Amino acid sequence: MLIFLFGALTRVAAVPIYVIVIASAALAALLVAFILSRLTPAAVVRAAGFAWDPEQDIFYSVMNPWQRRFGYCDLYDEAAPPASLIFDREPIRFEFEGKRWLVELWKGQYGITTGAEIGVYTTAKRDINIPGVFSGPFYGDTRDSDHLVMSIALIKDGRVLFCRSARHWWLTGFALGEFSWPGELTLCARIRLKNIEMFRVFVEALKQAGYEGGEYFTCEEECYVDLWFSRPHSPQPRSREVWEQSAQERNRLLCEAFNALADGAEGSVNKLAAVKKQDRRLYREITRDGMFKSRYRSYRIPGNGK
Repeated sequence: MLIFLFGALTRVAAVPIYVIVIASAALAALLVAFILSRLTPAAVVRAAGFAWDPEQDIFYSVMNPWQRRFGYCDLYDEAAPPASLIFDREPIRFEFEGKRWLVELWKGQYGITTGAEIGVYTTAKRDINIPGVFSGPFYGDTRDSDHLVMSIALIKDGRVLFCRSARHWWLTGFALGEFSWPGELTLCARIRLKNIEMFRVFVEALKQAGYEGGEYFTCEEECYVDLWFSRPHSPQPRSREVWEQSAQERNRLLCEAFNALADGAEGSVNKLAAVKKQDRRLYREITRDGMFKSRYRSYRIPGNGK
């Protein structure tokens, strides 16, 4: 339908191209909202690229979600705050096996969820350059052979919100209905590198990023690093300065409304179902933002087929 509409509008010379693009985007958003409103909460979670852990009552990313095709670059983090994703980030960059590697950690508020992530990305290509917009590396889909064994534990005020362990490229966890400021959270991570050479390169990159002895622990014999990510050493998205207060106020209000309507329901999937039954408008707000939206949808890189 949208394709036919776009084609019809382009035949009308008086319609500027930016009007066509905005109209098509608005119609696409309405179409997505229409589809999501008719899916069960469990189906919405799967469509967003996540699964539910009933024991810890958290959502987490699966191995091959749609996000995997989108790779990564710094613009994704810049696009996150307007989408209600307010987090601390810590990119660790290094070179190994003829490729540039990025191991990045995130912790913070993702819409109506408090969450944490570790992403592993590589590229052997030259930097991309979009004049006036972005210049830097674009990391593609990480090969299975480059996945790392990782563990995370997210701690808030001395309380462990969740733990996750897997051999993965994108290890995550999200607690629904929990509101947090990034500074309240500590992400404890263990990253096992592929071999001793990679281990040493990674440790040096960690030091270059600003980490000191009390913030990490190394085990050379088993090639792993334990890292306590509380205060970021790297520059944060500039857009966060503009959007943080308003986005967090919205996130807090959504959490409060969600928890009030979901009171008495057991488990996040059932809580989503309870909210959907009582307030479809709030349900649409929840499932189109934060964890369900993801920064990968917030930005596309021209010329990369993404």
